[in-house]
Amino acid sequence: MTWVQQYQPLGSVGLSALVAGIPLYILFYMLAVKRKAGHKAAFVATALAVILAIVAWGMPVGLAIDATVYGAAFGLFPIVWIVVTAIWVYNMTVESGEFNIIKNSLAQITDDRRLQAIFIAFAFGSFIEGTAGFGTPVAITAAMLVGLGFNPLYAAGICLIANTAPVAFGAIGIPVVVAAKVTDLDMMKISQIIGRQLPFLSVIIPLWLSVTMCGFKRSMEVLPAIIVAGVCFAGSQFLVSNFVGPYLPDIISAIITILGLGLFLKVWKPKNVWHFPDEPPAADRKVASEYSGGEILRAWMPYIILAVMVFLWGLNPVKVLLKPFGFAFQWPGLHNVVIKTAPIVAANTPYGAVFNVNIGSAAGTAILIAGLIAVLFMPNYGYGKAIACFFRTIKQLRYPILTIALILGLAYIMNYSGMSSSMGLAFTATGALFPFFSPILGWLGVFLTGSDTSSNALFGALQKTTAQQIGVDPHLCVAANSSGGVTGKMISPQSIAVATAATDMVGQEGNIFRFTLGHSVAMTLFVCVLTLLQAYALKWMLP
Repeated sequence: MTWVQQYQPLGSVGLSALVAGIPLYILFYMLAVKRKAGHKAAFVATALAVILAIVAWGMPVGLAIDATVYGAAFGLFPIVWIVVTAIWVYNMTVESGEFNIIKNSLAQITDDRRLQAIFIAFAFGSFIEGTAGFGTPVAITAAMLVGLGFNPLYAAGICLIANTAPVAFGAIGIPVVVAAKVTDLDMMKISQIIGRQLPFLSVIIPLWLSVTMCGFKRSMEVLPAIIVAGVCFAGSQFLVSNFVGPYLPDIISAIITILGLGLFLKVWKPKNVWHFPDEPPAADRKVASEYSGGEILRAWMPYIILAVMVFLWGLNPVKVLLKPFGFAFQWPGLHNVVIKTAPIVAANTPYGAVFNVNIGSAAGTAILIAGLIAVLFMPNYGYGKAIACFFRTIKQLRYPILTIALILGLAYIMNYSGMSSSMGLAFTATGALFPFFSPILGWLGVFLTGSDTSSNALFGALQKTTAQQIGVDPHLCVAANSSGGVTGKMISPQSIAVATAATDMVGQEGNIFRFTLGHSVAMTLFVCVLTLLQAYALKWMLP
């Protein structure tokens, strides 16, 4: 027995979209205004979404609950699996004392908080995003910044903002691959257009991070380093996405930025070293080298091994090799039971629900193995302590785990009930102005799901159909969905839950949401204006 989605259950596109957004309004309100804990806000929003799906969208009760549980399961695996293993590796480096060596070694490169944020949150985080994605970079880099002594709120917020640059090409280009698959458009052309949008943001994000931390005047003190980081990343991102493809822009851009910035900081130092106002004065801090080269290499081994493992796990031959170490099954009572209809899809299409327990090829497994190997390089820290640390990490993350599961449940009930599509259809009524709103659809999709990949799967076909109706290149609107989506990552409750877990700020999700909201809106509007111009006045920018 099947159930057919309806997108105007209340008689009009506008009213249906307005009502469909009620769970999101409540989520915004509880996080930004009432500053409630993430799991409490997520519970209320998810419960409301289930009620609306049943009462207003006519979804059968059992089906609505089933879709929500399916989403929660996806939140637990693979997403929570990544978060737990990433924080576990960090916790082990702290418990073993190796993180003190990491802190000192970074101080040799620079003890300036502005440059540390650019080096770790922007450059190293982009490498992890390019290889793993799905929350991994924020989990790792936010924990590292807190360990270095960053104010936890700024550590979380800075890492979320920095993650904007690489998201569209994250996890070896999966968002672009999915966008091309669901729209049947040229993948290389989508990659090229994204590569002619995002570099305009990427080049200014290092400056954006610094200004957020210390203001414009103090940022000018490190402008040369900011320019090096921005140009290295944005230039590489443009070249690789346009002439190589969507698989490697993040990885190559990150490596070039790490090397470029590292070499530059060997020959240039800012006149004034900046720290947060509540930290000890710079003059009171030890920045002399306290460890040998061998000790420094040993301390960094967990993250070197992690980066190598995550990179290997992203390669297709490795994925094929590990595929037998897992299984997939059709989610009972949900797979192909829901039917998507026009205009979301060209013809009636069953909505699949296949749960992949790809334990072998999951990024979290790569991180777990990296952690197990890393124990060998930690003096006086055996596997007994590592296992105990793993279970302490799970206990530490119990509320973020609940939050992530609830948020994914919210995303899936909105998707399977058709509520997300009802909201998306409202944007199609904008006619010739639709290119301006294309990035907002992507932004909304990432806010809902926490994933640029999922956003492209959700709204890609709608972007293509609407673009064709108004005479705009559909590749542009599909690319804009991905480019706009990256600006929603920093306010996605799923991403914020990861950040609070990494910075020990559980219960303060509302503060981080308020911290990142303005940045998200500003960046989204930038992409909106650029897309509108590229649709008409700046067509020459498109491939």
